[in-house]
Amino acid sequence: MAYKILDTCIACGTCMDECPTSAISEGDIYEINPDVCIDCGACAGVCPTDSIIPDED
Repeated sequence: MAYKILDTCIACGTCMDECPTSAISEGDIYEINPDVCIDCGACAGVCPTDSIIPDED
């Protein structure tokens, strides 16, 4: 299951540095490409606003 980034993202970039597959891209809020995400959770573990959660859709 891939992860997703919520609207509470502050675009600090911490998650991008932790992603081993470069699945996260910049924007007003950051986005995770579900086709590239390997469900490792590294990004969620470092997010200072807890804005990254499993995408259960």
